Amino acid sequence: MSDTRDNVASIVERIRPVEAGAPVVAAHFLGGTAFFALGEDDIVVVPEGGEPRRVPAHSGGILATAADADRVLTAGDDGKVVSINAKGETRTIVTDPKRRWIDRVAAGPDGAVAWSTAKTANVQTAKGQAKTIELASSAAGLAFAPRGMRLGIAHYNGVTLWFPNATARPEQLEWKGSHLDLTFSPDGKFLVTAMQEPTLHGWRLADRKDMRMSGYSAKVRSVSWSVDGDWLATSGSEQLILWPFEGKDGPMGKQPKMLAPYEHRVAVVACHPRQDVVAVGFEDGMVLLVRAEDGAEILARKPGGGTVSALAWNPDGRTLAFGTDEGEAGIVNLS
Repeated sequence: MSDTRDNVASIVERIRPVEAGAPVVAAHFLGGTAFFALGEDDIVVVPEGGEPRRVPAHSGGILATAADADRVLTAGDDGKVVSINAKGETRTIVTDPKRRWIDRVAAGPDGAVAWSTAKTANVQTAKGQAKTIELASSAAGLAFAPRGMRLGIAHYNGVTLWFPNATARPEQLEWKGSHLDLTFSPDGKFLVTAMQEPTLHGWRLADRKDMRMSGYSAKVRSVSWSVDGDWLATSGSEQLILWPFEGKDGPMGKQPKMLAPYEHRVAVVACHPRQDVVAVGFEDGMVLLVRAEDGAEILARKPGGGTVSALAWNPDGRTLAFGTDEGEAGIVNLS
Protein backbone atom coordinates (compact mmCIF):
# COMPACT_ATOMS: atom_id res chain seq x y z
CA MET A 1 0.00 0.00 0.00
CA SER A 2 1.38 3.40 -0.97
CA ASP A 3 1.79 5.89 1.88
CA THR A 4 1.26 9.40 0.48
CA ARG A 5 0.70 11.11 3.87
CA ASP A 6 -2.97 11.79 3.11
CA ASN A 7 -3.65 12.55 6.77
CA VAL A 8 -0.72 14.94 7.21
CA ALA A 9 -1.05 18.73 7.13
CA SER A 10 -0.21 19.98 3.64
CA ILE A 11 1.19 23.13 2.05
CA VAL A 12 1.46 21.74 -1.49
CA GLU A 13 -0.90 24.47 -2.73
CA ARG A 14 1.85 27.00 -1.97
CA ILE A 15 4.25 25.58 -4.56
CA ARG A 16 5.34 27.93 -7.30
CA PRO A 17 6.46 25.65 -10.18
CA VAL A 18 9.74 26.48 -11.89
CA GLU A 19 10.45 25.25 -15.42
CA ALA A 20 13.91 23.70 -15.11
CA GLY A 21 13.89 21.70 -18.34
CA ALA A 22 16.75 19.47 -17.21
CA PRO A 23 17.76 17.43 -14.15
CA VAL A 24 18.42 19.64 -11.12
CA VAL A 25 21.72 18.82 -9.41
CA ALA A 26 21.63 21.48 -6.67
CA ALA A 27 19.66 24.41 -5.29
CA HIS A 28 20.84 27.48 -3.39
CA PHE A 29 19.58 30.86 -2.21
CA LEU A 30 21.29 34.24 -2.18
CA GLY A 31 18.90 36.32 -0.12
CA GLY A 32 15.49 35.86 -1.70
CA THR A 33 16.84 34.75 -5.08
CA ALA A 34 16.75 31.01 -5.80
CA PHE A 35 19.32 29.23 -7.97
CA PHE A 36 18.78 25.83 -9.58
CA ALA A 37 21.94 24.27 -11.03
CA LEU A 38 21.13 21.96 -13.92
CA GLY A 39 22.98 18.85 -15.00
CA GLU A 40 24.03 20.51 -18.26
CA ASP A 41 25.42 24.00 -18.82
CA ASP A 42 22.93 26.34 -17.16
CA ILE A 43 21.62 27.76 -13.91
CA VAL A 44 18.00 28.82 -13.53
CA VAL A 45 17.83 32.06 -11.51
CA VAL A 46 14.51 32.97 -9.87
CA PRO A 47 14.46 36.42 -8.21
CA GLU A 48 12.02 36.94 -5.38
CA GLY A 49 8.83 38.09 -7.10
CA GLY A 50 10.51 37.93 -10.51
CA GLU A 51 10.47 35.61 -13.49
CA PRO A 52 12.90 32.70 -13.90
CA ARG A 53 15.72 33.00 -16.41
CA ARG A 54 18.39 30.59 -17.60
CA VAL A 55 21.98 31.73 -17.21
CA PRO A 56 24.74 29.89 -19.12
CA ALA A 57 27.52 28.83 -16.76
CA HIS A 58 29.47 25.97 -18.36
CA SER A 59 30.02 24.33 -21.72
CA GLY A 60 29.21 20.92 -20.33
CA GLY A 61 27.98 19.21 -17.22
CA ILE A 62 27.82 20.92 -13.81
CA LEU A 63 29.52 18.44 -11.47
CA ALA A 64 29.50 20.26 -8.11
CA THR A 65 28.22 23.41 -6.43
CA ALA A 66 28.76 25.42 -3.27
CA ALA A 67 27.60 28.77 -1.94
CA ASP A 68 28.31 31.47 0.61
CA ALA A 69 26.33 34.61 1.43
CA ASP A 70 27.37 36.42 -1.76
CA ARG A 71 27.73 33.88 -4.55
CA VAL A 72 26.99 30.44 -5.88
CA LEU A 73 29.96 28.45 -7.16
CA THR A 74 29.67 25.80 -9.85
CA ALA A 75 32.33 23.38 -11.10
CA GLY A 76 32.12 21.56 -14.41
CA ASP A 77 33.57 19.03 -16.80
CA ASP A 78 34.81 21.96 -18.90
CA GLY A 79 37.56 22.50 -16.32
CA LYS A 80 36.11 25.72 -14.88
CA VAL A 81 34.80 27.09 -11.61
CA VAL A 82 32.19 29.79 -12.18
CA SER A 83 30.84 32.30 -9.67
CA ILE A 84 27.33 33.73 -10.01
CA ASN A 85 26.02 36.58 -7.85
CA ALA A 86 22.52 37.55 -6.73
CA LYS A 87 22.00 39.55 -9.94
CA GLY A 88 22.69 36.49 -12.05
CA GLU A 89 26.05 37.79 -13.25
CA THR A 90 28.64 35.08 -13.89
CA ARG A 91 32.43 35.17 -13.71
CA THR A 92 34.94 32.39 -14.38
CA ILE A 93 37.30 32.35 -11.40
CA VAL A 94 39.21 29.13 -12.12
CA THR A 95 40.27 27.46 -15.35
CA ASP A 96 42.22 24.23 -15.12
CA PRO A 97 45.21 24.52 -17.50
CA LYS A 98 44.66 20.96 -18.73
CA ARG A 99 40.84 21.36 -18.92
CA ARG A 100 40.42 18.45 -16.51
CA TRP A 101 37.08 17.82 -14.87
CA ILE A 102 36.58 19.80 -11.67
CA ASP A 103 34.23 17.63 -9.67
CA ARG A 104 34.49 19.17 -6.20
CA VAL A 105 34.21 22.77 -5.03
CA ALA A 106 33.88 24.49 -1.64
CA ALA A 107 33.34 28.09 -0.53
CA GLY A 108 35.75 29.29 2.14
CA PRO A 109 36.32 32.27 4.43
CA ASP A 110 36.88 35.78 3.07
CA GLY A 111 36.01 34.80 -0.48
CA ALA A 112 38.35 31.82 -0.73
CA VAL A 113 37.43 28.87 -2.93
CA ALA A 114 38.69 25.27 -3.01
CA TRP A 115 38.44 22.79 -5.86
CA SER A 116 39.91 19.46 -6.87
CA THR A 117 40.96 17.63 -10.00
CA ALA A 118 41.89 13.97 -9.53
CA LYS A 119 44.65 13.80 -6.84
CA THR A 120 45.18 17.56 -6.66
CA ALA A 121 43.36 19.94 -4.30
CA ASN A 122 43.61 23.70 -4.66
CA VAL A 123 42.74 26.80 -2.65
CA GLN A 124 42.54 30.31 -4.09
CA THR A 125 42.02 33.48 -2.07
CA ALA A 126 39.78 36.33 -3.15
CA LYS A 127 42.94 38.13 -4.38
CA GLY A 128 43.82 35.23 -6.66
CA GLN A 129 46.64 33.73 -4.60
CA ALA A 130 46.62 29.95 -5.13
CA LYS A 131 48.01 27.00 -3.18
CA THR A 132 48.06 23.34 -4.23
CA ILE A 133 48.41 20.01 -2.44
CA GLU A 134 49.02 16.60 -3.99
CA LEU A 135 47.27 13.61 -2.42
CA ALA A 136 47.96 9.89 -2.49
CA SER A 137 44.52 9.23 -4.00
CA SER A 138 41.75 11.21 -5.65
CA ALA A 139 40.05 13.93 -3.64
CA ALA A 140 36.46 12.83 -3.06
CA GLY A 141 35.12 15.63 -0.89
CA LEU A 142 36.10 19.14 0.23
CA ALA A 143 34.95 21.26 3.15
CA PHE A 144 36.35 24.26 4.98
CA ALA A 145 36.39 24.21 8.77
CA PRO A 146 33.98 26.72 10.33
CA ARG A 147 36.82 28.88 11.67
CA GLY A 148 40.14 29.74 10.06
CA MET A 149 41.61 28.80 6.72
CA ARG A 150 41.59 25.02 7.12
CA LEU A 151 40.46 22.61 4.43
CA GLY A 152 39.32 19.04 4.95
CA ILE A 153 39.84 16.67 2.02
CA ALA A 154 38.19 13.23 1.97
CA HIS A 155 39.92 10.44 0.07
CA TYR A 156 40.78 6.76 0.22
CA ASN A 157 41.66 5.62 3.76
CA GLY A 158 40.79 8.86 5.52
CA VAL A 159 40.92 12.65 5.52
CA THR A 160 43.68 15.22 5.06
CA LEU A 161 43.46 18.44 7.11
CA TRP A 162 45.37 21.19 5.36
CA PHE A 163 46.22 24.75 6.35
CA PRO A 164 47.06 26.30 2.95
CA ASN A 165 48.71 29.35 4.54
CA ALA A 166 50.95 27.33 6.87
CA THR A 167 54.22 25.56 6.21
CA ALA A 168 53.42 22.67 8.55
CA ARG A 169 52.70 19.26 7.08
CA PRO A 170 49.01 18.43 6.65
CA GLU A 171 47.41 16.29 9.33
CA GLN A 172 45.98 12.86 8.53
CA LEU A 173 42.87 11.23 9.98
CA GLU A 174 43.02 7.56 9.09
CA TRP A 175 40.26 5.02 8.66
CA LYS A 176 40.34 2.24 6.09
CA GLY A 177 37.95 2.50 3.18
CA SER A 178 36.79 5.02 0.61
CA HIS A 179 35.59 8.33 2.07
CA LEU A 180 33.36 10.13 -0.45
CA ASP A 181 32.43 13.38 1.27
CA LEU A 182 32.89 15.22 4.56
CA THR A 183 31.39 17.85 6.81
CA PHE A 184 32.55 19.73 9.90
CA SER A 185 30.17 20.32 12.78
CA PRO A 186 29.23 24.01 13.13
CA ASP A 187 31.36 24.32 16.29
CA GLY A 188 34.34 22.69 14.59
CA LYS A 189 34.64 19.92 17.18
CA PHE A 190 33.69 17.00 14.95
CA LEU A 191 34.34 15.87 11.39
CA VAL A 192 32.11 13.30 9.68
CA THR A 193 32.62 11.50 6.36
CA ALA A 194 30.22 9.58 4.14
CA MET A 195 31.77 6.33 2.94
CA GLN A 196 31.48 4.04 -0.06
CA GLU A 197 29.62 1.52 2.06
CA PRO A 198 26.35 2.56 3.72
CA THR A 199 27.89 4.14 6.80
CA LEU A 200 29.30 7.35 8.21
CA HIS A 201 32.61 7.71 10.01
CA GLY A 202 33.52 10.52 12.33
CA TRP A 203 36.30 11.91 14.47
CA ARG A 204 36.28 14.07 17.57
CA LEU A 205 39.05 16.43 16.49
CA ALA A 206 40.35 17.25 19.98
CA ASP A 207 41.62 13.69 20.53
CA ARG A 208 40.88 11.99 17.16
CA LYS A 209 38.44 9.60 18.80
CA ASP A 210 36.69 7.52 16.12
CA MET A 211 32.92 7.31 15.70
CA ARG A 212 31.17 4.84 13.41
CA MET A 213 27.56 5.53 12.46
CA SER A 214 25.96 2.62 10.63
CA GLY A 215 22.56 1.04 9.98
CA TYR A 216 21.81 2.54 6.55
CA SER A 217 20.29 0.68 3.62
CA ALA A 218 22.20 2.75 1.01
CA LYS A 219 25.09 5.19 0.69
CA VAL A 220 24.62 8.46 2.55
CA ARG A 221 24.64 11.13 -0.16
CA SER A 222 23.17 14.06 1.75
CA VAL A 223 23.80 15.47 5.24
CA SER A 224 22.77 18.68 6.97
CA TRP A 225 23.42 20.18 10.42
CA SER A 226 20.64 21.60 12.57
CA VAL A 227 20.86 25.31 13.30
CA ASP A 228 22.27 24.71 16.80
CA GLY A 229 24.58 21.90 15.67
CA ASP A 230 22.92 19.40 18.03
CA TRP A 231 21.73 17.10 15.21
CA LEU A 232 23.17 15.79 11.96
CA ALA A 233 20.38 14.91 9.53
CA THR A 234 21.18 12.26 6.94
CA SER A 235 19.76 10.46 3.91
CA GLY A 236 20.35 6.82 3.00
CA SER A 237 17.50 5.06 4.77
CA GLU A 238 13.72 4.66 4.65
CA GLN A 239 13.38 7.29 7.33
CA LEU A 240 15.05 10.51 8.41
CA ILE A 241 18.01 9.69 10.65
CA LEU A 242 19.22 12.33 13.11
CA TRP A 243 22.50 11.72 14.96
CA PRO A 244 22.90 13.55 18.29
CA PHE A 245 25.95 15.83 18.57
CA GLU A 246 25.20 17.83 21.68
CA GLY A 247 27.86 17.54 24.39
CA LYS A 248 31.52 16.63 24.16
CA ASP A 249 30.97 13.01 23.05
CA GLY A 250 28.63 13.60 20.13
CA PRO A 251 26.91 10.36 19.04
CA MET A 252 29.37 8.06 20.81
CA GLY A 253 27.39 5.45 22.73
CA LYS A 254 24.07 6.92 21.59
CA GLN A 255 21.38 5.86 19.15
CA PRO A 256 20.07 8.15 16.42
CA LYS A 257 16.57 9.55 16.32
CA MET A 258 14.57 8.02 13.44
CA LEU A 259 11.60 9.98 12.10
CA ALA A 260 9.25 10.05 9.09
CA PRO A 261 9.33 6.33 8.20
CA TYR A 262 8.36 5.67 4.59
CA GLU A 263 8.45 2.96 1.93
CA HIS A 264 10.98 4.93 -0.14
CA ARG A 265 14.45 6.08 0.86
CA VAL A 266 15.40 9.60 1.86
CA ALA A 267 17.46 11.16 -0.97
CA VAL A 268 18.14 14.72 0.23
CA VAL A 269 17.95 16.55 3.57
CA ALA A 270 18.14 20.26 4.41
CA CYS A 271 17.87 21.65 7.94
CA HIS A 272 15.91 24.85 8.53
CA PRO A 273 18.22 27.85 9.19
CA ARG A 274 16.34 28.98 12.32
CA GLN A 275 14.26 26.11 13.68
CA ASP A 276 14.74 22.42 14.45
CA VAL A 277 12.90 21.40 11.30
CA VAL A 278 14.27 19.29 8.45
CA ALA A 279 13.14 19.32 4.84
CA VAL A 280 13.26 15.71 3.65
CA GLY A 281 13.17 14.73 -0.01
CA PHE A 282 12.44 11.11 -0.95
CA GLU A 283 13.30 8.95 -3.95
CA ASP A 284 9.69 9.00 -5.15
CA GLY A 285 9.57 12.81 -5.24
CA MET A 286 7.78 13.50 -1.96
CA VAL A 287 9.02 16.35 0.26
CA LEU A 288 8.19 16.49 3.96
CA LEU A 289 8.95 19.06 6.63
CA VAL A 290 9.75 17.16 9.81
CA ARG A 291 10.09 18.65 13.30
CA ALA A 292 13.04 17.11 15.13
CA GLU A 293 11.50 17.43 18.59
CA ASP A 294 8.48 15.20 18.05
CA GLY A 295 8.50 14.06 14.41
CA ALA A 296 5.49 16.17 13.43
CA GLU A 297 5.17 16.34 9.63
CA ILE A 298 3.93 18.74 6.97
CA LEU A 299 3.60 17.61 3.36
CA ALA A 300 5.37 20.12 1.10
CA ARG A 301 5.27 18.14 -2.17
CA LYS A 302 3.39 15.04 -3.26
CA PRO A 303 5.22 12.06 -4.80
CA GLY A 304 5.98 12.03 -8.53
CA GLY A 305 8.28 13.63 -11.06
CA GLY A 306 11.46 11.77 -10.17
CA THR A 307 13.77 11.54 -7.17
CA VAL A 308 14.26 14.72 -5.16
CA SER A 309 17.80 15.78 -6.02
CA ALA A 310 18.02 19.25 -4.43
CA LEU A 311 16.62 21.15 -1.45
CA ALA A 312 17.54 24.59 -0.13
CA TRP A 313 16.14 27.10 2.37
CA ASN A 314 16.38 30.84 1.97
CA PRO A 315 18.23 32.59 4.84
CA ASP A 316 15.14 33.40 6.92
CA GLY A 317 13.60 29.95 6.44
CA ARG A 318 10.38 31.19 4.89
CA THR A 319 10.99 29.69 1.46
CA LEU A 320 12.08 26.22 0.35
CA ALA A 321 13.37 25.35 -3.13
CA PHE A 322 13.30 21.80 -4.50
CA GLY A 323 14.35 20.06 -7.69
CA THR A 324 14.24 16.52 -9.07
CA ASP A 325 16.35 14.39 -11.36
CA GLU A 326 13.58 14.49 -13.97
CA GLY A 327 13.69 18.28 -14.28
CA GLU A 328 10.80 19.31 -12.05
CA ALA A 329 11.43 22.19 -9.67
CA GLY A 330 9.57 24.64 -7.50
CA ILE A 331 9.60 27.09 -4.64
CA VAL A 332 7.40 26.65 -1.57
CA ASN A 333 6.40 29.75 0.37
CA LEU A 334 5.90 28.91 4.05
CA SER A 335 4.90 32.38 5.28
